[in-house]
Order: sequence, then structure tokens, then C-alpha cells
Amino acid sequence: MPSFLHDGQRLAYSEHGPADSARTTVLLHGLLLSQKMHLPLAATLADRGNRVITLDLLGHGKSDRPVDMWRYSMTLFGEQVIGLLDHLEVDQALLVGTSLGANVALEAAAAAPERLRGMVIEMPVLDTALLACALAFAPVTLATTFGAPVTRPVTRALASLPRWGLPFWGEVLLDWVSQDPAPSAAVLLGITFGRIAPHRTHRRLIQTPALVIGHRRDPVHAFSDAGMLAEELPNGRLIEASSILELRLAPDRLTGEISGFIDECWRPRPAARARRSSTVSG
Repeated sequence: MPSFLHDGQRLAYSEHGPADSARTTVLLHGLLLSQKMHLPLAATLADRGNRVITLDLLGHGKSDRPVDMWRYSMTLFGEQVIGLLDHLEVDQALLVGTSLGANVALEAAAAAPERLRGMVIEMPVLDTALLACALAFAPVTLATTFGAPVTRPVTRALASLPRWGLPFWGEVLLDWVSQDPAPSAAVLLGITFGRIAPHRTHRRLIQTPALVIGHRRDPVHAFSDAGMLAEELPNGRLIEASSILELRLAPDRLTGEISGFIDECWRPRPAARARRSSTVSG
């Protein structure tokens, strides 16, 4: 798997589709998951002529996994995405982010809007979901931090289990539960004590075209957050998924929406009209 160095840390990525395509799309995974979760979507988008890059953010997947919590934050993750574009010598790309990846895409757009052609923001975690996130991830944080002596032998045993014969999403789940708990704890603590996303006053200034995907009945990914974000972004629009599983298990409708949005973002933009200067004689 190819990789590059960013701030002294190795970040792993994979390329899919035609390498010479001018249409680059970067897929960003969810919290404590890896780029593997986006392989089906990467294959679909690559088949439609896009150059697709899947990235493991620091502390995830095949990238380095330091145990220093100060190395992890949403803003640092956003910088890693821009670092990937620099490494690939890509002037502009379209970002597709899920959950953690959705917020990272917002950070990249806030930091370097000129590098983004568009964004697909699936299940952002913003104001409404903060309490639910704290409650949901508190047991995981406690288990990976203080319970590491107990959980580490369990995760090592799970990591040694064979993957053959497992369905794709079973393999993704097994990867998730078999991680070394120490880096996972550092990731959770780092993002907990940093900002979760750019402030809404900054979000309202992001001109990048955005397709926001949300679904109901999930307090961690509140649909109201998705709706609020679509209203805040000057060029945002909202579509509703039937559930968190739709893009994973019945993806045709949403991948069609995503592909159409990507096509729209890569259409040639009209040249700005030259301003005509006039001289007023008295």
C-alpha cells in the first residue's frame, strides 16, 4: 500500500480508477474505521471514470498509530487531507467523508477552500449530536484507556482470526474490534478535547459545493445536524438516506446521487466576466 510522510508520520492510501483522470475524489472513513469501509464506493466511482483515493487518517488502518493524544484533532486530520493532495500533486479534488470523515472534509474546506472542487458530507456530527456522542463513546474511551490490560489480549486474539469466508462488512467489523486499544484511546481523547468542526460562523463562509446526506433515528448522527449544515453552507443541499445502512447494503440510489453530484462539480466553470472600466467625463 502506498504511503507518504506528513509531519513525520506515515499515512497510507490506495488509488482506484484511471490514474490520468483529471477528476480526483478522496474518500474519508469514519471514526476508528479504515479506508476499507469505502472500497465498494471507490470501485463504483472508479468505474465511472474517476480517479479515487482512499486514505487512512493518522491512527487508523495502515497508517502510523502513535499513542500521543496531542497528535489527533479534526484540524490536524484536515491538514493531512491537504497533505495528501500535495503529495499527489493534485490541485483540486472532491472529498467524500462519512461521520468523522465528514467533519474532516469541513476542516479541509475551511483551511484550503481553493483545493476543493466539492464535498459529499455523509452523517456530519455537529451541535445536536455532541451529548449523544459523549455518552456513546465514553464506554469505548474508558475501555481503551483504563481497560487496556484486559482488552489488549482480547483484541490480539481477534486480530489473529482468519478473514477468509467473512462477508465484507463482517471483515470491516472484525478489523474495528481487533485494534490495539492504546492508539484508539489517543484518537478518542484527542478529538474529544479539540473542536469537533469549524464554528458555524466559519461554515457559513464555505463556498464549496456540498451534498449533505443524513438519516433519522440515530442520535450520534442527528438528521437535524445534516439539515442545519445544508442550510448553513451557501452551496449546500440535503438528501435523506433511509438509514445508516442504505449506502452500505443497498447503495444504488445514493451512489447515483453521489456520482451525479461529482459530475456536476467537475463540469467546466464559466469564466468570470471581465469588468469593464468606464471613464466619466465632466
